[in-house]
Amino acid sequence: MTTEQEIEKAAEILRSGGLVAFPTETVYGLGADASSPAAVKKIFAAKGRPADHPVIVHIADMSELKHWAAEVPRAAWLLAEKFWPGPLTMVLKRSPHVNDLISGGQNTIGLRVPGHPVAQQLLKAFGRGIAAPSANKFGRLSPTTAEHVREELGNAVEIVLDGGPCDVGIESTIVDLTSEPPAILRPGRVSAQQIADALLVPLGEPAVDRPRVPGSLASHYAPRAPLKIVHPDEIESYVRRQVVPPPVAVLARRGRPRDSKVALWQVAPETPEEYARLLYGTLRRLDDAGCRLIVVEALPPLPEWTAVRDRLDRAATPEPAAQPTAARAS
Repeated sequence: MTTEQEIEKAAEILRSGGLVAFPTETVYGLGADASSPAAVKKIFAAKGRPADHPVIVHIADMSELKHWAAEVPRAAWLLAEKFWPGPLTMVLKRSPHVNDLISGGQNTIGLRVPGHPVAQQLLKAFGRGIAAPSANKFGRLSPTTAEHVREELGNAVEIVLDGGPCDVGIESTIVDLTSEPPAILRPGRVSAQQIADALLVPLGEPAVDRPRVPGSLASHYAPRAPLKIVHPDEIESYVRRQVVPPPVAVLARRGRPRDSKVALWQVAPETPEEYARLLYGTLRRLDDAGCRLIVVEALPPLPEWTAVRDRLDRAATPEPAAQPTAARAS
């Protein structure tokens, strides 16, 4: 686990414009000094991240909101009191000094106070905001252990602070507070209902005129192998129809049927919280096992499964027949 000396070393690397990977309760982040455009550019280079894709700035506590945001509405203070430190990112109007790389060229900024003790120690030792998307190649599975980061980024990061496996396992909820009513732009552990209850207002829809945020692309969070979502009753018949050579892996919340032709069957947790916590690590293991296809049991269309369904939907490879004609021709 991380020592005080490693925390101080990481803070010094940040001050010198380097990259540091560190744990949060959601996933591991790839951090740089948020006030240094040169440092933030290194994040984009290491990840292969598009320049118009904004990054979240992690801050030590809510007192730093006014430094980064030009406007801090009452709703932001209410949510900060209720959910920070924790897995909630708020999108606000950015201060004039925030560089375009942070915001993806928009007039907004995403801010979060992480709850992981190592992240808190690093932020306090560094003394400034840390820009930190997930510590992985762009579009791929987010890392939930220090080893995942080392495997994915190698020497691109100068130090990896090991805080153990992440407790939440998927990225933070993102709520847009730049216009009324507030809207969820990325689901996560903090649910839409919890936010609505805290603000005492119904939430709006993530319309096209809302800010761009991390993790909002149609394809994201993907393993190397193609991933297909299949109704529970159709998994075996789907696998038998595939021309893909074995091994085929299945991730399902029920046990392997006795006559199954599947090479690797992984039983998933029953609860959405535990499913989310183990999701990325499980998909990495199935990838590393050499599976050519990952079939995932479709999850219930219930509010408590929204965040996990979102990640799987973005990770899934669309069936060729389901793609629009224009998309196939392009």
